[in-house]
Amino acid sequence: MARWFSEDIRSIISNTRAVAFQEVEEIRLRIGQPFLVRTSDKDIFLNREGRETSPDKAYIINREDLACALERMTQSSVYAVEEDLKQGFLTLPGGNRVGVTGEVVLHHGLVQTIKHISSLNLRIARDIQGRGLKILPLLIGTDGGFCHTLVISPPRAGKTTLLRDLIRLISNGVPQLGLMGQTVGVVDERGELAGTWQGIPTFNLGYRTDVLDGCPKAYGMSMMVRSMAPQVMAMDELGHTDDVTALMDALRTGVQILSTAHASSLEEARNRPTLAHLLDQGVFERLVVLSRKHGPGTIAGVYDLRTGRIL
Repeated sequence: MARWFSEDIRSIISNTRAVAFQEVEEIRLRIGQPFLVRTSDKDIFLNREGRETSPDKAYIINREDLACALERMTQSSVYAVEEDLKQGFLTLPGGNRVGVTGEVVLHHGLVQTIKHISSLNLRIARDIQGRGLKILPLLIGTDGGFCHTLVISPPRAGKTTLLRDLIRLISNGVPQLGLMGQTVGVVDERGELAGTWQGIPTFNLGYRTDVLDGCPKAYGMSMMVRSMAPQVMAMDELGHTDDVTALMDALRTGVQILSTAHASSLEEARNRPTLAHLLDQGVFERLVVLSRKHGPGTIAGVYDLRTGRIL
């Protein structure tokens, strides 16, 4: 990760013993504010020597630090990533996403880009294999097929990591569960699931998985159905009205749906109009709720939405 930053930041990261790299979830740079790394349960401020310290004694991020990071992350071409910037993020090789804030430029009420960038949040993508095995048996119906499933969680609770593992398991098949490998179409709008770089996924999503990278979900779902004939279609962060319309159209082709959304509970999901519509229509058969109670990926519950039972 150090390669994306200025010499000063690289030195701090290389020298630190305050935190192990595998524990880091976020690296945050804010102009005029202390250098901060976050783990699942702690915020750590680092000084110039890489030692943990108080915020007032930490290394202070300057404009050059941010400018250098942006130049490296965009390969010296901010113009080439403007479509991502419109949505407030950049995607790096390996599926790591960088949140961006600054001055938003509008045109006729629509976001065109973000300029005078003042804050970066590098979120470290983790590929944890096997996490989905614990709940996969609960997502298989009496006919042996995969159930329409929605995974919900608050931010930083591991929903993308779980989704990635479920995709891989469904694609490869799990013979001991009687689940045969299935063709999976992944609509990866933000490039986080597959970590696609120059068209090639960097994460292992299984033998029978096709990835449509960087395409809005509403368009991607219809493209997948027309061209790749998936048995299961997967996507991250469902929520827009257009997504729901495309999903309902896809269902008519017989494809099974695996998706995630931001919500901490079924009640909170029902308060989001687009999710409420899908839940009211009985689209999903299973609901998986994640939390951070025991760290990212904690399974708070798996529900059969047809009967209301906790599985």
